[in-house]
Amino acid sequence: MNLNSFFFLMISVTLIINCDAQENGPKIQTPKTVDYTFEVVADSIDIPWGLTFLSTDEMLVTDKSGILYHIKEGVKTEVEGLPPIYVRGQGGLLDVAISPDFETSNLIYLTASSPLGEEPGGHTALYIAKYENFKLLDLELLYKGDYNTKKGQHWGSRITFDNDGHVFFSIGDRGNREVNPQDITRDGGKIYRLNLDGSIPEDNPFVDKDNSRKAIFSYGHRNPQGMTIHPETGKVWVHEHGPRGGDEINVIEAGKNFGWPVITYGINYSGTPITDKTEDEKMEQPLYYWLPSIAPSGMTFSSSGVYPDWKGNLFVGSLKFEYLERLILKNNTVVAREKVLDSIGRVRNVEEGPDGHLYLGVEGKGILKIIPKK
Repeated sequence: MNLNSFFFLMISVTLIINCDAQENGPKIQTPKTVDYTFEVVADSIDIPWGLTFLSTDEMLVTDKSGILYHIKEGVKTEVEGLPPIYVRGQGGLLDVAISPDFETSNLIYLTASSPLGEEPGGHTALYIAKYENFKLLDLELLYKGDYNTKKGQHWGSRITFDNDGHVFFSIGDRGNREVNPQDITRDGGKIYRLNLDGSIPEDNPFVDKDNSRKAIFSYGHRNPQGMTIHPETGKVWVHEHGPRGGDEINVIEAGKNFGWPVITYGINYSGTPITDKTEDEKMEQPLYYWLPSIAPSGMTFSSSGVYPDWKGNLFVGSLKFEYLERLILKNNTVVAREKVLDSIGRVRNVEEGPDGHLYLGVEGKGILKIIPKK
């Protein structure tokens, strides 16, 4: 190696290290005074991916391995009638959510890694079923991603509902970033919107595009594992895993392109660049991005006032650093970040319960409830 090549290599390595080490926005803080504690409301769940409440003291929880639990007063009962599930890598039984009209319909929605289809492997699917007496009845497949693959990464997937009769769900790019996220004729790397019965809304952005997937609402996503509705604006917020650096929070709008992998603030896990672009006039910028990555999973707003200082704040689980992150926002800008329950374990999900408390799904532990100290 000649001297010029050596200096070029050293400069390249320095740039990569600096790119990965830089901070974006406020640094994470550990609170000086901890005014909350927690209790375990359901234990011994390996990967509690999805969580939804049937009532103030009953919930459904998915274990990624392929188990749906009904939990009441800490007692776990396995629910019968699940669809076939392709458990591979990051895939398995994923999210669960009750329908907005659950009190009268008893309907729930599930996302799972499905082996259905002609190709080997699997893809993310959305199901609906009636829930009665620990059983799923009249199970129906509403949507399934096309082109199965045996890859185990980037299935997504979260479910939420707007106030206009729509269900939103996410599918990750399935490890095929070169094709799926930017191609609206293929599934993967997208946020989808359906009517509650599974039909395509007439005002979906790509219904008139030839060969497009009509359910697509936005595209250019990598692996969205957090989704929630802003309690005041009603907009859909998602977060998604970046590669090495560049986890993002995005506010979703119809037909918008969120850039992956054409623009990103991350790099390959090997340390090599993905692209030299972090912005493009035809693509959306994230509301916030993490450098370094925290590996986010699960997301909700605290809106109840149970924790007075937390009202209106956004909460995101960190798989990598094993804490719950509190993000304080002003005018859609993150102005402060704080660790909650530091070193608690890999936080897979966070939801606000009907009682206004925050509930966490923590891998290997189960479901935790955060309780303010009096």
